[in-house]
Amino acid sequence: MINHEIVFIGAGASALMAAARYKNRDIALLESNEKVAKKIKISGGGRCNITNKNLSFSNYAGDGDFIKKVLDSFDQKDLLNYLKKRGLIPVLQKKDQYFCKRGSFELIELLLKEISGVDIYTKRKVLSVEKERGSFIITTQKEKFRSKKLVVASGGVSFKTLGAGDIAYKIAHDFGHSVISPSAALVGLSLQKEQFWMKDLSGISLGVKIKVGDKEIKDDLLFAHRGITGPSVLNASLYWEKGQIEIDFVPHKKIDEKFFKTKKEFVLALGAPKRFVKAFFASIGLKNRALCDLSESEKELFKKIKSYTFAPAGNFGFSKAEVTKGGVCTNEIDADTMMSKKCDGLYFLGECLNVTGELGGYNIQWAFSTAFKLKI
Repeated sequence: MINHEIVFIGAGASALMAAARYKNRDIALLESNEKVAKKIKISGGGRCNITNKNLSFSNYAGDGDFIKKVLDSFDQKDLLNYLKKRGLIPVLQKKDQYFCKRGSFELIELLLKEISGVDIYTKRKVLSVEKERGSFIITTQKEKFRSKKLVVASGGVSFKTLGAGDIAYKIAHDFGHSVISPSAALVGLSLQKEQFWMKDLSGISLGVKIKVGDKEIKDDLLFAHRGITGPSVLNASLYWEKGQIEIDFVPHKKIDEKFFKTKKEFVLALGAPKRFVKAFFASIGLKNRALCDLSESEKELFKKIKSYTFAPAGNFGFSKAEVTKGGVCTNEIDADTMMSKKCDGLYFLGECLNVTGELGGYNIQWAFSTAFKLKI
């Protein structure tokens, strides 16, 4: 039995940041992989999308009040200042997203330097957790650990190739917590048979506007062999459960009576890829010709390109998902300390909570914000 005052399950963004704050205590990190921070390493295409210039609770799926309380305590400006003081100055790209200038290893090196001296046990997959006489007994495949405090920061179930697992949900359930069933998020959407025409457009990208419920997302869509993907679709998947979505394929175009007076053909008038335009109108039964030749009923049919509505068949699954949606219910977590309301000394951080951010640095910001909310 190995004894520590505080044990962290996981050694990703939230665990490393939190451990740095309490490194003068008797701490241990248990990581299932052979190395720490494997998800940080690949995030943002290896450049790590650290945070976003525009940060709000509205960029997340989950309890808005809980999310706001956590973010307000440590927002993007606080994170950027924290990194700057330690020599890492992220660069602003894509208008509002911050990345590591030289690569994700910059952030990993910084975090490892911050926790210098802390015990890290790699290749330690946690099998179960029990509480005996005020202490947590953590069983791994190699040995057991005992601690007074336990911080669960093991993430979600996306990226199983990086060692992702459901131990956080098992622990939460065992200690009386409600867990929203995990599902794939920030992932491509698959198609019904009626939309299979999109599969022939694999590789084509265009700017669109997608409506999902009361959410409106404007970004690029990429047609793929399995369905549709790209930033707009990945963000839409965060808010889509089932039912219909609506896509405006030409958000840059105003289609009114003046638009239909031109002699231009469809493929030239819309400013969209020709292959897409031809396939779209073929799918709804309109032949390419001069806009001025359309009847009133055909004009109404034409306008579907601004409001194409359909129900996706599903998504590409956890193996293709950036993050996991669902997790430990936040109404059972104290937003001031991140401690369980069900069990003293038990804490949950980051992605294992029922909070999921959009693309653009929001999820790693959440990991760091929850780390700074941790009070042990």
